[in-house]
Amino acid sequence: MLTYLLSLPRPVKRIITLAIDVVLLLTAFWFAFWVRIDSMTPVTSYPHWILISSVIVATLACFVKLGLYRAVIRYITAQVLVAVSFGMAISSFLLIVAAFYSNLFLPRTVPIIYFAFGLLMITGSRLALRMIINRGLKLGTKVIIYGAGASGRQLLPALSQASEYYPVAFVDDNPQLQDTVIHGMTVYSPKKLVWLVEKYEVKKILLAMPSVTRGRKNEVIQQLEGLPCEVLSIPGMVDLVEGKAKIDALKKVSITDLLGRDPVDPVPELISRNIFEKHVMVTGAGGSIGSELCRQILKNHPRTLVLYEVSEYSLYAIERELSEVITTKKLSTKLIPILGNVQDQPHLERVLENFKIETIYHAAAYKHVPLVEYNVTDGVNNNVFGTLACAQAAIACGVSKFVLISTDKAVRPTNTMGATKRIAELVLQGLASAQKTTCFSMVRFGNVLGSSGSVVPLFEKQISSGGPITLTHPDIIRYFMTIPEASQLVIQAGAMGQGGDVFVLDMGEPVKIIDLARRMVTLSGLKLRDNINPEGDIEIKTTGLRPGEKLFEELLIGENVRQTQHPRILTANEVMMPWEDLSKYLDHLKIACGQFDHSKIRELLIKAPTGFTPTDDICDLLWVKSNTL
Repeated sequence: MLTYLLSLPRPVKRIITLAIDVVLLLTAFWFAFWVRIDSMTPVTSYPHWILISSVIVATLACFVKLGLYRAVIRYITAQVLVAVSFGMAISSFLLIVAAFYSNLFLPRTVPIIYFAFGLLMITGSRLALRMIINRGLKLGTKVIIYGAGASGRQLLPALSQASEYYPVAFVDDNPQLQDTVIHGMTVYSPKKLVWLVEKYEVKKILLAMPSVTRGRKNEVIQQLEGLPCEVLSIPGMVDLVEGKAKIDALKKVSITDLLGRDPVDPVPELISRNIFEKHVMVTGAGGSIGSELCRQILKNHPRTLVLYEVSEYSLYAIERELSEVITTKKLSTKLIPILGNVQDQPHLERVLENFKIETIYHAAAYKHVPLVEYNVTDGVNNNVFGTLACAQAAIACGVSKFVLISTDKAVRPTNTMGATKRIAELVLQGLASAQKTTCFSMVRFGNVLGSSGSVVPLFEKQISSGGPITLTHPDIIRYFMTIPEASQLVIQAGAMGQGGDVFVLDMGEPVKIIDLARRMVTLSGLKLRDNINPEGDIEIKTTGLRPGEKLFEELLIGENVRQTQHPRILTANEVMMPWEDLSKYLDHLKIACGQFDHSKIRELLIKAPTGFTPTDDICDLLWVKSNTL
């Protein structure tokens, strides 16, 4: 029946509502007489019928003018009380005037009682009908809103206007809010979460805590782990204020919420020192780190920003994104997209010279460990000789600052990628001591969340497809940091460089990858499938370490570790090679790569002061194939 009524055309539903109001106004008039004189006899007289009929017609016209019949009952709020109050006040006044001029019997308190009954019946009927409709249509997912503060109170009416979610309760840590009722919904203590989930068969928990610290949010999420519910959160206050998101724009809990550490605000002087009103270039501008560096650099108003990238699509994507930002915010920065290979030194020099580059952030590199193991010569050429070409071009063109984006895998590397990145560091250290034109510095950090090689997107995809989650080793651990935080720290570390500095970002506590996978499963409202729970949803399978992969990563190998003026940036003295020796070494390595002599390449990589201790035989696919023929 309810579905049939809701399916009727709007004009028909308005006529039905209007007819109901006629009945309610008549009933209010009769009840007013009955309450006043304990009898409804006067109302049966013909003159009184004429009186109330004329008043009702005028009242309905007033309600139409107030927009009462344009409102969709399913979405009405307590504001309907104002419109009905105003309409009933006019109706009562008209009743008094009509009775006076027609000289009909009307006790003085009857209009007041009529006003009260009419207000109660018409307003109450609409609110009751809204409740019936919403409850009748609530086929959506039952949810609990965690957080009864301002955000939670805004979220509830937003969800009430949609059928996707059906809120059943608030949960809040504040004892003063517990056991109170907000918008008709009770606020419970977190201790009752298990009971609430079982009682209402809740499928999702919505975190309405956009302003709390990451550490506090992590504590709350830990309480929710183990419940058979998916955990979603509303956007942060910054996004809400800037209009980038709405209060009801729910999203999955991001892994950044699980790090339990809040980013430190950047030091303004450091983050703008090498950028503000300068000509800046980013190599690998379309990659995960390079693109975020470009976003952070643009916020600090460079005069020119050159995007240097070998991938046409990646360059197109970041250039288009940044151009929109420049147009929207009316920035004066000139954006220059350049297609080019970092190994092409003549081309690099033309770019640096023509655009008068003062600062370079060198993010172009091959960083995927197994792929570099399978393509050794390309990894060496790009990571080592690409860095060398960029550095020598920078010196030739008088670039003031050159910052290399390095990796924690450069520390005591067990893989070719890490070894090439450590040699790239040696190149800059050697050049820093051999000349005074360009200030070279290097910044090391671990994994960044959301990068093209991160495990997080892979795990999310595997969970959404029903599993299994593939893990290389149950004991593997990694450091994690968000891309924006890492990019900001890279810029600030580069600003502190004096020449040949190796900076290390404080990555916080390492994360055990299997624990990360388990948390992602449980926060998706699913259960792990293992020997203890064979009926679970998602299984974690161990596939074995890939070529060159380490169980754990380090960030420092040097001595005299020192704190800098930024609490998250450290520096240390690292082993280096004099440029004369390093230059000869690079010549030999170049020849070995040109001759495709992988045995010699492996020998030279081990010979360099990198601490390279390979855990696998040579895995280059082309070399292996040519040696098996």
